[in-house]
Amino acid sequence: MSILEIKNFNLDIKTELGLRHVLRDVSLTLNQSQMHALVGESGCGKTMTAMSVLNLMPKSAVITGGKIFFRGVNLLDFNKKEFENIRGAKIALIPQDSLSSLNPLYTIGNQLLEIIKKHQKLEGKAAIERAVEALETVQIPQARERLNSYPHEFSGGMRQRAIIAMALACNAEILIADEPTTALDVTIQSQIMDLLGQIKKDLGTAILLITHDLALVEGVADYVSVMYSGRVVESCECKEFFKNPLHPYSQALLRSLPNPSKSDLDIIKGQAPNIYENIEGCRFNPRCEEVVSCCYQNVPELKEVCPAHFAACHLL
Repeated sequence: MSILEIKNFNLDIKTELGLRHVLRDVSLTLNQSQMHALVGESGCGKTMTAMSVLNLMPKSAVITGGKIFFRGVNLLDFNKKEFENIRGAKIALIPQDSLSSLNPLYTIGNQLLEIIKKHQKLEGKAAIERAVEALETVQIPQARERLNSYPHEFSGGMRQRAIIAMALACNAEILIADEPTTALDVTIQSQIMDLLGQIKKDLGTAILLITHDLALVEGVADYVSVMYSGRVVESCECKEFFKNPLHPYSQALLRSLPNPSKSDLDIIKGQAPNIYENIEGCRFNPRCEEVVSCCYQNVPELKEVCPAHFAACHLL
């Protein structure tokens, strides 16, 4: 059984012009010891999908269909208290801005211990040892001494490791990493991704990675789902995705990656539509280089084009 399964999930946002579609028929599966990368441009619905799993959507959000299963139980049936018991303990968030996510007035140790006491019901020496163990797991040197450090005394990479430690301290089964390497230099980005990969391997943790940076995904993720304008347009194993992308949007994303053999970068013309733009048919049709007449009329369904490789395109 999968740990997390999102099935045909729909989410709207209340605006002054009425309800606007944000997520449409989003489906994905996350298994134990698997890193599933959710990729696409900014504004495509990646973070909103992740926040829906955690029940952290904006107040203006309205769920209009679908289900989100955690170990076979629909999270959308949970009340506020039930969600609070799962959030942070079973499903933990690694946000992109580590500095604003940590309280500058409290030490790293205080913040770790607060989470451990709440979710692990540990006190005193046992709680401290659990906190030290968590910092050691994320490879923070002199872990016991660093419990007394404040967030501003950590580098950006160290703060991100501390946030990951807070998730691991409660034995979270799922980590949702939302752009976890934002604002970090390339070397530290690689270290954080290697750490997540090691956690997945050693602890069996399932990781949902939200990113727009495909260069981070290759060689680290097991599975890739590509989102565009609130829909999943392609989904397959990571190796298959980089070897044989099927959707025109996926192909365009990969062409836009830096390549030493090319002097110029390929770009995708135009920009992703916002929720106020009414586009009939495939939402990618204004930017697609392979568009045909039916692309302006009908929304393509996500279908299995070849074994375990799904795509939503009329040309496939």
